[in-house]
Amino acid sequence: MFRKIPLAWLQVTREKTRLIVAIAGIAFADILMFVQIGFQEGLYASANGPHYSIKGDLVLVDAKYKTIFYMQSFSRNHLYQALAVEGVKSVDSLYIGSADWINPINRSSRAILVFGIDPTKPTLKFPEVNQNLDSLKQIDKVIFDRGSRPEYGPIAEYFEKGQPFEAEINDVRVKVSGLFTLGASFSAEGNLVASDLTFFRIFDRNSNDIEVGIITLQPNADLESIREQINSQLPDNVKALTIEEFAQIERDYWANSTGIGFIFTIGTIMGFIVGAVIVYQILYSDVSDHLPEYATLKAMGYKDSYLLGVLIQESLILSLLGYLPSSAIAWGLYELTRSATLLPIFMTLNRAILVLFLTILMCSISGAIAVRKLREADPADIF
Repeated sequence: MFRKIPLAWLQVTREKTRLIVAIAGIAFADILMFVQIGFQEGLYASANGPHYSIKGDLVLVDAKYKTIFYMQSFSRNHLYQALAVEGVKSVDSLYIGSADWINPINRSSRAILVFGIDPTKPTLKFPEVNQNLDSLKQIDKVIFDRGSRPEYGPIAEYFEKGQPFEAEINDVRVKVSGLFTLGASFSAEGNLVASDLTFFRIFDRNSNDIEVGIITLQPNADLESIREQINSQLPDNVKALTIEEFAQIERDYWANSTGIGFIFTIGTIMGFIVGAVIVYQILYSDVSDHLPEYATLKAMGYKDSYLLGVLIQESLILSLLGYLPSSAIAWGLYELTRSATLLPIFMTLNRAILVLFLTILMCSISGAIAVRKLREADPADIF
């Protein structure tokens, strides 16, 4: 094994121009895979932001729930039925609806996602919301998501300068009394939190119909057992879910019921194929240029398995040389994208390992295919 490594390294570094082209090609393929996988996971994470922001152990939702942007309401009485189950500590209501936000600067209209909560309880996990609950007790006061698209207006800039900002939502005039950070997503390009009474005014509806019931359990309660009890005692039109199940349904909707998951998967596969073709061309050219040398090695008694090992080692060296700059560039692209769009796109260890594995697999497959050319290295043609 020791003798094979220097030979593979010499083969890789012999042609400097070819080496640079190979590294650039592999890096391009890796960057494409990093971008596709990173954007996909980032967009899924943004869609799950509201789900993981709920402060509770279980949620009660409509049985046909698919996505938070098109939620069906149900009677709050079902939530009180869940409160009667042993092990349930408390229940809270969360109202969710999409409204028309009118930018007062240019009078443009844009859909915004509104969360209605009881201002006397910390229903959500946003620290800035919980610190400003008292302001929500005043009617028509709202807390705006600074991570919303700029088309909603310069709300954050006005607020941070101490200037009041008022806007119309479904013909109801509201005033921004605070800011929090959630970020735009598939479901909504903007978000705001209002009290339940303000929510009712915006949507002209009564308090009995809710979108999400938040269930908090007693300490050390058996979550799965209580969830099953709640589902067995409530009608089929509602269901109790863990927060993770709640988020997974949303994720599955965007991955399977829309073209988003398919598009990003195809992009990743295309990056893999592009890289495999590039590495194959490099290795094939290398074998073709040194066919007499390989034939000489065969004449000396080296078997095809040894020569295959050399090519596989070449491909592994190329994969590492191409992966290192691509991971650094991808990290920079993630940072740039996150600052520009506020999407939660980060370089994670799992993603870095996944792309490294795909790179090694891509190059190994190319090396295994290129070895077929070695069969043409017949010692009889040389001697």
